[in-house]
Amino acid sequence: MSEEMINKVRDAVAVINDPHMGVSIVEMGIVQDIDVDGDKAKIVIKPTNPGCMSVARIAADAKNEAEKVEGIEKAEIVIEGHMMADSINEMINK
Repeated sequence: MSEEMINKVRDAVAVINDPHMGVSIVEMGIVQDIDVDGDKAKIVIKPTNPGCMSVARIAADAKNEAEKVEGIEKAEIVIEGHMMADSINEMINK
């Protein structure tokens, strides 16, 4: 895993703002972890509220932004700590 690629993915998803706070999801700590293995990125997202209604949108945006990074072909998003995490993970990573 390349630290440079992790930083590129982090920078890409940092443009996404929490819709309620207007602050980057990276700055807020919602992005818990980023891992890159070859051309695949795995991004762990943990919303501040386990019932957050915006987490599916945040996850979709994170996937789209990460997959725009040169060298990343596929991004897997893992939502943790949300009451609908399993359903959202399944929907986002189809």
